[in-house]
Amino acid sequence: MIGASEARKGITIELDGQLYNILDYQHIKIARGSAQVRLRLRDIRAGHTIERTFQAGDKFKRVRLDERTAQYLYQDGDLYYFMDTETFDQTPLSSEQLGDALNYLKDGMTLTISLYGDETVGIELPITVDLLVTETGPSYKGDTSQAGTKPAVLESGVTIQVPFFVNTGDTVRVDTRNGSYVERA
Repeated sequence: MIGASEARKGITIELDGQLYNILDYQHIKIARGSAQVRLRLRDIRAGHTIERTFQAGDKFKRVRLDERTAQYLYQDGDLYYFMDTETFDQTPLSSEQLGDALNYLKDGMTLTISLYGDETVGIELPITVDLLVTETGPSYKGDTSQAGTKPAVLESGVTIQVPFFVNTGDTVRVDTRNGSYVERA
């Protein structure tokens, strides 16, 4: 068990039968009242974010997630298959479980799978991935890296903003945390 006043960013807790990852922690002391803790939580299974306030004395069950290195293999309908690199077991995950991670998946990509007991609850992508630009507008003479941005469609289907000098057929490095252009790879 972990007290609300001991909660920190990155800890996983069980609350009302659901698994939540703490995204933000804020301790609030009211003049004549008891201290409160405001937590911003991400539901690990569903992926949505909530914000809840608790009394400083409230307790939660702390959850430990096992992490395994896996490789993305292929898609079959709505299921995406991953292979554990140590045991070679294949794990199917639905598009709902993957959420925004679908925008950055490539065949053969190595990533981390989170397990709670025998249940796979999600994946963690590398911080950056290299993706091919399949479609973008034309570049003009004199365009520099500081001139501005234009939309580009990547091989996974996601659209991001890239500098004017990036052309169709180039490979770009994308930050998976916020979906932004990092550099040309």
